[in-house]
Amino acid sequence: MHPVTCCRQIAVVTTLLLLLNVPPAHSETYTLGIQPIMSRAETKTFYRPLSEYLSDRTGHQFRIVAHHNFVAYWEAMRRKPTDLVLDPPHFTGYRVRKANYQVLAKIRDTLSFSLITNEDLLLFEPDELIGKRVVTPASPSLSGVELARIFPNQMRQPNTISEPNFEQALQRLRAGHAEAALVPTPMISGDTTVNTVTTTEPVPHLAVSASPELPDELRRQIQRALLEAHQNETGQAMLEKVNISGFEAADNDLYRPYAALLQGVWGY
Repeated sequence: MHPVTCCRQIAVVTTLLLLLNVPPAHSETYTLGIQPIMSRAETKTFYRPLSEYLSDRTGHQFRIVAHHNFVAYWEAMRRKPTDLVLDPPHFTGYRVRKANYQVLAKIRDTLSFSLITNEDLLLFEPDELIGKRVVTPASPSLSGVELARIFPNQMRQPNTISEPNFEQALQRLRAGHAEAALVPTPMISGDTTVNTVTTTEPVPHLAVSASPELPDELRRQIQRALLEAHQNETGQAMLEKVNISGFEAADNDLYRPYAALLQGVWGY
């Protein structure tokens, strides 16, 4: 074999070997914010299937960022943006209006809260709870904001008790340490041990929105992964684990108006 031809063949083989051993594209780590409806540790554990699913579909890592309560969550929201976030409508609307976030998808259906009492306290109107103990996570949680809407008269208010999350709010009610609680309606669906005094008007369910700093192609990958989750086995398993019915298309216009619910909240 001619020496030049031999050298060329060696060069070709070497190039192919290098190509076969090229390391995968660099994987970045991004943050995924979740509102504190559970304890910080429980939030990270419960939503890990979602972060793992997004990591699997995009090739990047998603680190869950959780907080102890809604006050800390609100403060972090204003000061330290999260790359990706699963938020209720008022926080989503705030991020859209104030920080140019882009809504990628929403959980199917709507969201509402029910004002409930234990079965031994039968009330028919919210006004019957004025001066009595009502427990729910503090504003600016959506339930805290909705509680203020139920009782708009500043001179006629219940004695509001704050708990970090809805599980603890319900525990306090069941223990007789409050006369009523405001919790997500699905939480007490079919529960015959409580009475429903009133239910709030439904609003769009939680949405996934992305920071403007997130690369466009990654945003599209995430959006596609969410909208197609119910169509593949991996996505279906994730949805079941995090108790989500599925995701559907949504946009900024749907959520932008709900930022107004935060007017009057410190820091808005």
